[in-house]
Amino acid sequence: MTESLPLLLRAARGEKVDRPPVWMMRQAGRYMSVYRKLRDKHPSFRERSENPDLSYEISMQPFREFQPDGVILFSDILTPLPGMGIDFDIVESKGPLIQNPIREKSQVDSLKILEPKNNLSFVGEVLGRLRESVGNKATVLGFVGAPWTLAAYVVEGRSSKNYSVIKEMAFKNPSLLHKLLDHFATSIANYLRYQIDSGAQVVQMFDSWAGQLSPTDYDVFAGPYQKKVIDLLKETHPDTPVILYISGSAGVLERMASTGVDFISLDWTVDMEDGCKRIPTNIGIQGNVDPGILFGTPKMIKDRIIDTVKKAQGRRYILNLGHGILPGTPEENARVFFETSKNINSFIN
Repeated sequence: MTESLPLLLRAARGEKVDRPPVWMMRQAGRYMSVYRKLRDKHPSFRERSENPDLSYEISMQPFREFQPDGVILFSDILTPLPGMGIDFDIVESKGPLIQNPIREKSQVDSLKILEPKNNLSFVGEVLGRLRESVGNKATVLGFVGAPWTLAAYVVEGRSSKNYSVIKEMAFKNPSLLHKLLDHFATSIANYLRYQIDSGAQVVQMFDSWAGQLSPTDYDVFAGPYQKKVIDLLKETHPDTPVILYISGSAGVLERMASTGVDFISLDWTVDMEDGCKRIPTNIGIQGNVDPGILFGTPKMIKDRIIDTVKKAQGRRYILNLGHGILPGTPEENARVFFETSKNINSFIN
């Protein structure tokens, strides 16, 4: 019976549920003291995310503390890059660094198609262990970076404020960029299939930097490759719900809806009521709560959650933040977020 399936999975599939399920982007991470203690012992991010024991432990930390309805793999959107022949590091307070940014045709030509079973077996191990540990108490989520965002990192070589290097490639040498994006789309679809086969029940694609594109350029460099990933995935896993998140997505919501996704995750720059009007009713909505509100009082947090959920009534909805929970967020305020969310019916009925 579907009643035995976890709440978030049932909601993501479009089934009627008693309340919106809840999880947080970046819920395993720097705001938790237990994570910071582990990080002090293991300062390398890649070790924490690629050692199965550490990744599993970090993934489970918020579940043990707050019992969210979703448990997401602790990893990074850049994790699959070495399997394609692109090395990287993540430096604390500086973010990702690509040692040899992709700028030439010869570099793109030499990239390997990702074979997750060979290159990312640790991811499969963690997802399998998470699924076994949480059972039907929570939904196991996998995730990937979308082609445009991966390309932005590997072409720029690091995080960027204006994305001038990849935009120069886009407008001076679009054929090279399209070849890179197409390569990433095929590899990312393979990676998602592997995550699902290993235990992920719902997957989310982050195109974090697609919001840096104009709507016209989104239609050329981001949307088609999001769609290719989803189309390839749905060929083999048609029943697995896919969530798409873009930071700063206000200008492209309707375009996101045409990619074949099952859910669109809203950041907080769009009012939930407006988002519901702009996103077709056959597509679910996630998120929208400003992560900054978690620095406020418990009443402010409760009021914002109640307002958001009320505006989303009548839609398939997963309660989440509009971006990742911020470092320094008081853990007791994260607890207020989860407890309010789980008792939301007592506030809105």
